[in-house]
Amino acid sequence: MNPTQSDPTVQPVPASVVEQVDAADITLSNPKRAVISLGSNLGNRLETIQGAIDALEDTPGLRVKAVSPVYETEPWGVDPGTQPSYFNAVVLIKTTLPPASLLERGQAIEEAFDRVRQERWGPRTIDVDIVAYADVVSEDPLLTLPHPRAHERAFVLAPWRDVEPEAQLPGRGPVADLLDGVGANGVLPRPDLELRLPE
Repeated sequence: MNPTQSDPTVQPVPASVVEQVDAADITLSNPKRAVISLGSNLGNRLETIQGAIDALEDTPGLRVKAVSPVYETEPWGVDPGTQPSYFNAVVLIKTTLPPASLLERGQAIEEAFDRVRQERWGPRTIDVDIVAYADVVSEDPLLTLPHPRAHERAFVLAPWRDVEPEAQLPGRGPVADLLDGVGANGVLPRPDLELRLPE
């Protein structure tokens, strides 16, 4: 069976781009580091996040290098008790994809898990956000880098610090210091839950 037929996240890509990505994927020469935040508060949250990690790993030109512990957090920006809690995690990747292509892949993964963008702060099956890409600082409205609110979100900072204690958020400083600044209230470690690094 052709694997592209069984993977609902695969989107049509111009042949020239496919050739470039395939060539880069052989050695992942000169890859860039990136940090991806994952969150889910609908359905089987742990299974969905693991599925998103596996889909990232299946992306040509991308390798998942580290997966954080799982945290449970209350939904942000809504009344308490009106939505299920979130499971959140961070993955570190190396990729030869440029930021725009990485964004497209993240959106394709969201769509594959039936993510519906009906309301801001609404519940979602899966969120795939690029937190940082190398040391890039960009004000592009389609993809602001680093993520414009990452420095104030404990549910991003806590799992990122766990998986990369010396991490720096471009333009903002050490992740551990940023986390100390915002505090970890409402961000609960879930050591009973585990995400696996794709093989």
